[in-house]
Amino acid sequence: MESRRPQIRRAAVCGAALFALAGCAPQQPYAGLESRAIKALSAKETDGYLSGEGMGFALAAELNGYPGPKHVLEHAETLALSGAQLAETRRLFDEMRAESVALGKALVQKESELDALFAEERIDESSLRAVVGAIAELQGRLRAAHLKHHLKMKTLLSPQQLAKYEGLRGYRGGHNGHH
Repeated sequence: MESRRPQIRRAAVCGAALFALAGCAPQQPYAGLESRAIKALSAKETDGYLSGEGMGFALAAELNGYPGPKHVLEHAETLALSGAQLAETRRLFDEMRAESVALGKALVQKESELDALFAEERIDESSLRAVVGAIAELQGRLRAAHLKHHLKMKTLLSPQQLAKYEGLRGYRGGHNGHH
């Protein structure tokens, strides 16, 4: 048995080397993220914030029967929106977009500030609390901006239009879903 130990050890080392070479080594989840402009945000997230995208902020509304102005506009013809409904939906969308872009820009700026504080080793507990608190407040305001427009949108549509919208979006057994 004594003479087999070096062979077993060599086999284990070779097996580990083959495992690593085969790409089966454990992945490091943050490897490569250090090159991001803002470490905590992907380029897609940054673009979404800066352009006022919904980014899932209104799912509580959307999936519980409160449609968003953007998607109502996408289906305006099929929903047979009246002229007044169409004009108000456009107004709500423009209002939501403007509010979301302004908040998104402020949020990206605060994330950049947080990143710089760490990168430049100027962070302390007080500045950490202040910047993270500001980020959390902006995230809440941004989410509320999207949700409140879903609230307003629901009051604008008839029950038949709401049901049709859910079908078009593929919710609750709708047949024409595109979601």
